[in-house]
Amino acid sequence: MATNFPLDRFREIQTPFYYYDMELLKATLNEINVCCNGMPYKVHYAVKANANNNILQCIQSSGLGVDCVSGGEVEAAVKAGFDGKKIVFAGVGKTDSEINYALDTDILCFNVESVPELEVINELAARKGKIADVAFRVNPNVDAHTHKYITTGLNENKFGINIEQLPDVLNLAANLKHVHVIGLHFHIGSQITDMEPFVRLCEKINNLQAEVSKNGVELKIINVGGGLGVDYDNPDGNPIPVFKEYFEVFKKHLYLRDGQEVHFELGRSVVAQCGSLITRVTYVKTGTVKRFVITDAGMTDLIRPALYQAHHKIENISSDEKDTSVYDIVGPICESSDCFGENELLPITRRGDLLALRTAGAYGEIMASQYNLRRLPGVLYSE
Repeated sequence: MATNFPLDRFREIQTPFYYYDMELLKATLNEINVCCNGMPYKVHYAVKANANNNILQCIQSSGLGVDCVSGGEVEAAVKAGFDGKKIVFAGVGKTDSEINYALDTDILCFNVESVPELEVINELAARKGKIADVAFRVNPNVDAHTHKYITTGLNENKFGINIEQLPDVLNLAANLKHVHVIGLHFHIGSQITDMEPFVRLCEKINNLQAEVSKNGVELKIINVGGGLGVDYDNPDGNPIPVFKEYFEVFKKHLYLRDGQEVHFELGRSVVAQCGSLITRVTYVKTGTVKRFVITDAGMTDLIRPALYQAHHKIENISSDEKDTSVYDIVGPICESSDCFGENELLPITRRGDLLALRTAGAYGEIMASQYNLRRLPGVLYSE
């Protein structure tokens, strides 16, 4: 289902703004639920991808849980209507106040990433007379073959516990009275479009479970994280990611014990395709060799191209021109990295035209800033 842009509505709104196709979001959530039906699978939406309240409420109504990486995200989830028992809390630097708030919210689970964090959770839970359910985030040393900034499952990494350290950590946890180990947590990276790293993750988990079982540790939850990628080049051709193929990998390759659940933490794949950044052309500048389209959106509104060298499909959605030209699409920020695309083929583009940067529903609005003292982008939803 391709996104149809309501240009009459767009022309009345100050740009730049994010446009969310809520019907596509609902169709995506429905596909996830269909694929998980009848399986011991629980999907937690990764709030860091997009914490827009309307988006969160739509996800909550679909029955998914949430994966949070800050106290602020836990608060946003509660505000959007998520029950505490559908909230998991990850992150390497949880503060005391964030942990206390999560304990008061009676969340499902803390995904613990270090021994010091485990000890602090135990201490704070003791003060409240509670027992905190925890899962240990383990680095399986699986290379996701993505950008180095979003590869997280290798051995030496700020995230998680190295796999060879797990037996000692489990022994420590067994002697702490206010934490209860219910699972293992993994996350190897993001924007993974080849299923092979997920297969290797399953193999690592199977071997690890066999070792853990020898020590009499029983686990209710195996949390495999997220990471499923989306099609940035052809959003209309592939508006919904390959969830069936993705979940089939775990059904085929992950060996579960009786009563175990598999938890997933999908973010980008849930919301990326439903969002587009809409921007207006301010100037078309002709240089010696290049032609530049200068937009009123910049890296402050969508930082992924500058930060990750990512590319979003760029469309001129208001032009009826048949002739085309090649442009560099740049923003107004006083940084040379403020470029959305080089050598983009577009219809002849003029001042005032509207451009859509597609597949921007994940890590777009949520990462916007006010650098250069710019206002934050607006928001519009499909009717």
